[in-house]
Amino acid sequence: MTVRSFFSGLWRGLDALRKVLHLVLLLVIFAIVVGALRGAVPRIPSKAALLVAPQGELVEQLSGAPVERALQEARGEGHAETLLWDLTDSIHAAASDTRIPVLALDLEKFEGATQVTLEELANALREFRASGKKVIAYGTEFTQERYYLAAQADEVYLDPMGFVLLTGYDRYPTYLKGALDKLGVDINVFRVGAFKSAVEPFTRTGMSAEDREESRSYLNALWSSYQEAVTRARKLPSDALAQYVGSFAKSVPAAGGDAAQVALRAKLVTGVKSRLETEQRLIELVGRDDTTGSFKSVSTSDYVRYARAEKKARAAGKPRVGVIVAAGNILDGDQPPGTVGGESTARLIREARLDKDVKAVVLRVDSPGGSVLASEQIYRELLALHAAGKPLVVSMSGYAASGGYYIAAPADEIWASPATLTGSIGIFAIVPTVDKTLGKVGVSVDGVGTTPLSGQLRIDRPLGEEVRAFLQSQISRGYDEFVARVARGRNKTREQIDAIAQGRVWAGTDAHRVGLVDHIGSFGDAVKAAARRAKLTDYAADFIEPELTWAQQLVLQLRDTARVSFLAGPDERALGQLARRFDPVTREVAKLSRFSAPNRLYAYCFCEVR
Repeated sequence: MTVRSFFSGLWRGLDALRKVLHLVLLLVIFAIVVGALRGAVPRIPSKAALLVAPQGELVEQLSGAPVERALQEARGEGHAETLLWDLTDSIHAAASDTRIPVLALDLEKFEGATQVTLEELANALREFRASGKKVIAYGTEFTQERYYLAAQADEVYLDPMGFVLLTGYDRYPTYLKGALDKLGVDINVFRVGAFKSAVEPFTRTGMSAEDREESRSYLNALWSSYQEAVTRARKLPSDALAQYVGSFAKSVPAAGGDAAQVALRAKLVTGVKSRLETEQRLIELVGRDDTTGSFKSVSTSDYVRYARAEKKARAAGKPRVGVIVAAGNILDGDQPPGTVGGESTARLIREARLDKDVKAVVLRVDSPGGSVLASEQIYRELLALHAAGKPLVVSMSGYAASGGYYIAAPADEIWASPATLTGSIGIFAIVPTVDKTLGKVGVSVDGVGTTPLSGQLRIDRPLGEEVRAFLQSQISRGYDEFVARVARGRNKTREQIDAIAQGRVWAGTDAHRVGLVDHIGSFGDAVKAAARRAKLTDYAADFIEPELTWAQQLVLQLRDTARVSFLAGPDERALGQLARRFDPVTREVAKLSRFSAPNRLYAYCFCEVR
């Protein structure tokens, strides 16, 4: 060995050792950072207002993979969402925190939620007020969803240039049949149920009589529920909102366009104040922050970390009621949060079944349905949970329809809100074929096959009678099994369930009347019911979610500690507004592509309410 080769080998060894030490040091630093951030609980001022300022849509499960969502948020991309449970946990904790005498409700960036989700937040606001503390709400534009929350406040202030715009509920589907006919696209539909209107946007140019009857029924139920909740909160006559909406188009012009004064005279708001005047009112209650010049406050994003740390300490060693959220469309396979994956959701249920500390499970359903195969996969895992002796209680949110009801069927108890849309017990399949479309541009298809079924599921050929008969038989069998599962879970006969099934959508109160749900109540009521069934008195309720890796936790902790936003420029915002104008059409086309696999059956409710 030469001296040169000796020193060359020695240098390579030292260089490799240096790299290993650098990597170890980096991992140690990351571990220290993660530990420090995880353990860091924000300092709460001795007297401050809890600032509740939801941004974007209020949801019960954030959409997308956590790290991808965090990176999109940092770049100012994606759809803004606020997690309901972050707000409710903060408000529940603040109700008993002597440092928080006031809650400030800022709804300027809130875009909406289902009425059931709104009611969960409203329940928390009422609990805060019941503790003897004040809720102050401010807004310039109180849309229907914003006003539902604002109405729960002790004091509601509307900007002098603002308004309270209540429109009621509507459902105006976009019908594509005319466009599909012009394009030469044939929509082959297979369904069961007189009220199963999910396929109508592709087969009709307008609403059917059955869909009109059904929609009017549940929309009226939702609007009645809204009016009752708001008039009760504001201590107004039961017909106050009906009178306000009915006279709005005349009363605002009569007031010289001063919509704020119209709302004030109707007693929908406490006063007309600017943001600065409202801040001054809050300064009177909690004092001035010398740094910001505004009122002393702590945000829910900070306060929730304190609330969760306290909650975790109290829950140590206690038996658990596990909560699994099934929110979004039900799809096959592994799916990210915000959708219900057959594999991923079944895995969470299995985890709850095998965890000896989990004594009962609450399945929180907020889904209009989707894949029958994925629904069945989740259903079977819930049966296994039941067989393991663990009580199962379903809590229905805004939607628990079609496939969403399918997965609720095996529950010991089903809880719903008056504004829940449920039922829609039916199954369909859609198979589009484009042979006529191709013919319009001179493209034809011809050939041979080895069996009568060869090539019959091609999108560029008409469906043969053999395949039609096969698909309809699958739909009929699937419907019969769906009805049988519901009958078994509801302890009713098949005939009793078939009479209220047929694809019909029911509002929560009507679903309770016909026996599709057991109780009308909140998410908290469902958790208490699960604990009672498990004979628990001192317990902890927590969410069962996919476990994050340490690297994912690091990214999320860094996101929470230092939020950086890159706001969209004017051109990007304009493009976003233009895209939203085409939302109704793009939504229906997306559904057609999502539900058009010829070997897939779907249990889905096209019952979105706006």
